[in-house]
Order: sequence, then structure tokens, then C-alpha cells
Amino acid sequence: MSRGRIAFLDWAIALGVAATLLVAGLSGQPPATNLDPLGYAVLVAGGLALAARRGAPVTVLAVTGLCALGYQAVGFDVPVVAYLFAVYAAVRAGHRIVTIASALIMLATLPLAIMASPHDWPVGEVFAQSRDVLELAWLIAAGAAGEALRQAERRADEAERTREETARRRADEERLHIARELHDSLTHQISVVKVQAEVAVHLARKRGEQVPDALLAIREAGREAARELRATLEALREDDKNPPHGLDHVPELVQRARTAGLDAKLTIEGHRNDVPAALDRTAYRIVQESLTNIARHAAAGTASVRIDCRPDALVIRVDDDGKATSDTAPVPGVGLLGMRERVTALGGHLLAAPRSEGGFTVQAELPVDRTS
Repeated sequence: MSRGRIAFLDWAIALGVAATLLVAGLSGQPPATNLDPLGYAVLVAGGLALAARRGAPVTVLAVTGLCALGYQAVGFDVPVVAYLFAVYAAVRAGHRIVTIASALIMLATLPLAIMASPHDWPVGEVFAQSRDVLELAWLIAAGAAGEALRQAERRADEAERTREETARRRADEERLHIARELHDSLTHQISVVKVQAEVAVHLARKRGEQVPDALLAIREAGREAARELRATLEALREDDKNPPHGLDHVPELVQRARTAGLDAKLTIEGHRNDVPAALDRTAYRIVQESLTNIARHAAAGTASVRIDCRPDALVIRVDDDGKATSDTAPVPGVGLLGMRERVTALGGHLLAAPRSEGGFTVQAELPVDRTS
């Protein structure tokens, strides 16, 4: 239930109780005294105080109790309905000891207030009248209702926490399951590729032969794939010993692209302050995927990576001089779709399209929140 509806309900109950008390006071025909206006005002005030029972239950308990004693002393023989509501609210809020102490004080002082009223009550009827005004059974029922609802709310909260803990535990188990599946399905194949490349490079050098650049690139790619897989598995296992790559590792990507035969250049502009980890990882992935696409599909000879560190944004642009033209629409592969999803998730914009002068460009603008 929204706060507005809760406030409306509280005021509706308070106005209803105030109206009920006022009608009971008017129909009770109290002795005519100059204190009658005060009695009516106290009746209404006791009911209206219930509007604040959620925010200040103990204060409302005290106010309604004093109002009940006040209009009894003035001569209005009206049941202490507002005080019973306040008892219920205070117990529901968890103030059981205060409520019990208040009820005992109320039971002790109510006969005194009745004796002080203009009514000429015989001493023997004072306690009978106090029982009519505040039945002990009503008092116990109000407190019991508040305690029952408090316990029900507590059990509901515990059930909700249990559901959340169960969901987190299942997510952890699924994460570990994914980590195991990745380890079982990929680690062996990547290890085989890496070992074979290492052996081929070693044998070529041992025989004094020139190692092909492609073979060196395969070896480096195998090493990087193994590192990336380990980092991914560690992230799935929630281990921060091997943090994922970020902007600091972009020069390594460019260097590997050069090793593979691509004339790649890196330009960093502006002053890079600390950026959120998600943005740091996304920037690295954009450069990595872009250079991978260039090596696989572009048939390019040169590429440029430009990182512009602005006060409110991080702009990454990767250009190549490959075979793409403005007349050929790019086919959105998994890599481009993954980049777009990463950038969009961070509230950024991604441009991936052929250049008018030939080649392809990937430009991502990631907003940086310096206030967080």
C-alpha cells in the first residue's frame, strides 16, 4: 500500500473515531457546566491524535490517555475508544512494556477522574462506572490484537528474508555450476591450443627457423584466452584475486594486434580519473572485440584506437581501413550485439558503421557519474 493511501486511511480512522466520540458526548447529556466546550474539544482531540499513531505510537498513547482522563473529569461518560486504538497501535509497534505501564496507570487514575467530575457519583459506583468506561476485557483485546498482528508481520518478514536467501543461494549454486561447465568444456581445448602453439614456437626456434607471426599470434591468443577464462571463472566464484581487465590493459591489446600483423595505434586523450568497474571492463571489451573483428573480417592493414577521457564521459573509437564501404550494411554479429548490450546497460550510445572513406568505425560513449 502506498504512503498516500496509508495516510488517507489513518486520517479516515481518526476522523471516524473523533466523530464517534463527539456524538457519544452529545448524546450523553453531561451536566451543564462552563467546561462543556473544553470537554467536546478534548473528545475530538483524542480521536484526531490517532492520525499519528504509526509514526509516534507512544506519544499518541499518552495523548489519548490524557484526553480520556480529561473528558471524564469534565463529566463526559464516554468510553475511551481512542485510547483502545492507541493501545493496539503501540503494541503492534512493539512497545509492550510501555503499553502495559500506561494501561496500569490508566486503570488506577480513571476512578479519580470520574470522582472529580461534576457527576455526584456515590463512592461505591465510581469503580463500576470506571469499568463501564474502560472494560478490562476491551483493554486486553486491543493489546492482544496488536500483538497478533505484530507477530504476523514479523513472520511475513522472516518468510521474505528466507525467500531472498534461498534465491541468493540458488544463484550462487548456478554460478558455480556455470563455472564448472566452462572449466570442463573450454579449459581443456584452450590448453591444448596453447600448448601446441608453445611447442611449435619452441621447435621452430630450436631448429633456427623464423617463427611465423601468425603462430606467435596464436600463442598469444591462447595465453590471453586462458587468462580471460580464469578471470571469468574467478568472477563467477566471487574471487577478487584476479580482477577482470580494464583500460589499463588496452595497450596490451593493441600490442597483440601489432604482433598479429595489424598496424595498430593507440591514442589516449584527457586525464583518466577513477571510473566505475563496470565501465572500466566495458571499455576494455569494446576495444578487444573491435580489434578481434578487424583481424577476422576487415582485411585491414591499419587500425587506430582512440580513448577520449572527458569530465562526464568516456569515448572509445576504433577505426580501420578494411574492406567495408558505406554501400554495404554491416551484419550484426554476436560481437556487435554484445557490445551494444554492454553500452546500453551503462546508459551509453554505440555507433558501429562503415566509414565514408572506407573501412569500419566503432564508437562508444559511456557516461561517467563523478558524483557517485
